[in-house]
Amino acid sequence: MDARLNTTYIILGGHVQVQRYRYLYFLVMLAAYILIILSNSTIVCLIVIHKNLHQPMYIFIAALLINSVLFSTNIYPKLLIDFLSEKQIICYQACLFQIFAFYFFTCSEFLLLAAMAYDRYVSICKPLQYPIIMRKSTVSILLFVAWVVPACHIVGALALTINNKLCSFTLRGVYCNNSVNSLYCSKTVIMYIYGVIILFNVGFFPILFILFTYTKILVIAHGSCGEVKKKAIQTCLPHLLVLINLSSLFTSDVILVRVQSDFTQTAHVVITLQIIMFNPLFNPLIYGLKMKQVSKHLKRLFCRNKVAIV
Repeated sequence: MDARLNTTYIILGGHVQVQRYRYLYFLVMLAAYILIILSNSTIVCLIVIHKNLHQPMYIFIAALLINSVLFSTNIYPKLLIDFLSEKQIICYQACLFQIFAFYFFTCSEFLLLAAMAYDRYVSICKPLQYPIIMRKSTVSILLFVAWVVPACHIVGALALTINNKLCSFTLRGVYCNNSVNSLYCSKTVIMYIYGVIILFNVGFFPILFILFTYTKILVIAHGSCGEVKKKAIQTCLPHLLVLINLSSLFTSDVILVRVQSDFTQTAHVVITLQIIMFNPLFNPLIYGLKMKQVSKHLKRLFCRNKVAIV
């Protein structure tokens, strides 16, 4: 028997006039995807190449930017294929994998930002103990937690839903996210409770931890010399901007899933594209311009390229 006969397909019904604007959509999203890969990869390569950037803060930044590339790779290739296809569909198993990757990389970004906040807290509030506390083993543990904890949470959520029966096969979106729950015939209380647990463990609690550590940093910096204040602003401001951006986009995704019927299809697509475009483009821009050491190496790289061209 042909295995394709037993495959369940979901229609991605969130596309707006894709038949008319398919090539425009394709070119815009392809340009965005290439820009995301190039901008994030450039900064990661600079961190890998230059030894003075082999510090915990920059290692966490590299991990965050790698996250952005993988997050985009989970969405963009399928999106580009859909723009050029007659039917925008995805098999159920691939949809579940896309959901896993989407929330895994989003949640791990919150935990990586929490790890950065802890690193900055130790650096500014306990500078003499910094080399002892932030050893390679500590960085490895924080990275392990930032990736494994979200994976375990999301796998648990998918295990609760994977055997649920589908009563609808049209998803109001251009990629798979938590809105797939609206396709199930029944929704259990356990699914909602587990969803709230995930939201708190990998979203709300990391944000609280970040706000707590940065409050402590600001209090100590306020009563310290100008050099400490300058260091606090230079290193903490980019992380706070990324946190605000990520929190806004994550909140938009949650709201979009819960009250998607209140949005027109065009508004739905616009908000969706902001979620998948803005953060992967915003992160390298912030860290490339606001982090002094990274910015210095970027300027040298571009100046060297200009000289080579001339």
